Amino acid sequence: MQSEFSAGGLVYKREHSKRKWLVAQHSQHKGWVFPKGLIGDHKTGETAEETALREVAEETGIAGKIVAELKPVSYYYTWQGEKKFKTVTYFLMEYASGDTADHDWEMSQVEWIPEAEVIKKLSFKSDKEAFAEALKKVAPVG
Repeated sequence: MQSEFSAGGLVYKREHSKRKWLVAQHSQHKGWVFPKGLIGDHKTGETAEETALREVAEETGIAGKIVAELKPVSYYYTWQGEKKFKTVTYFLMEYASGDTADHDWEMSQVEWIPEAEVIKKLSFKSDKEAFAEALKKVAPVG
């Protein structure tokens, strides 16, 4: 079984007294996820932080600023008949700039979702676990 290591970001922004989170619908499997990608698949020696920032920008059109590293999540999946074990290091990020209209082909839709709706929108347990971890690291809103 092959192991993979990815990095990604959970990006938030404040709007008035509320917080919204960046989620995206994957073009292939159609699941709603946080943006992520393989560490070092674009550049040898790329760090998890560099990968997370790059993947968020590519997949969503948004530039984030890393606030904290989150506890990694791991899961199994099957790709082209091969079972893989993936570990994802997510980073909590604050919105810095950008427009979701500038997302790449990997995502069919990218949206800012109110905090109370994020869990319902996410498709996978690993993303829900990462979101729960992120909520512990942000200040309450309101």
